[in-house]
Amino acid sequence: MDVLADAGRGQRVGSHIRLSGKIFGVALFLDEVITRYEPPRIKEWETVGDPRLIVIGQYRMKIEVEPRGDISVFRVSIDYKLPIKNPWLGKLFGTMYAKWCVRQMIKGVYAQFPPERTVV
Repeated sequence: MDVLADAGRGQRVGSHIRLSGKIFGVALFLDEVITRYEPPRIKEWETVGDPRLIVIGQYRMKIEVEPRGDISVFRVSIDYKLPIKNPWLGKLFGTMYAKWCVRQMIKGVYAQFPPERTVV
């Protein structure tokens, strides 16, 4: 996937990140906009326009971090619609893909912070 970020680099409200590429010969594209950014506690983003994805359509993702004494607790969530083209693929594989997306976000947190100090 090719990633193109605007001057805000996905780190301020209104900033865009565009992803494009191919998987199994199918062209993919999406444009995300940051809708909420309150570092270091909350970041929320959603697709704009009509994303060209296979098993999900428009979506909104969010990561929240809550300090609790010497540790922090984080939550990752995704809300999505079925794709406009071939919604049956979304019904079959959308939940699986959404869980994969959330796991990828969690892995990113683990890469930045030691797992022994992270509570999921």
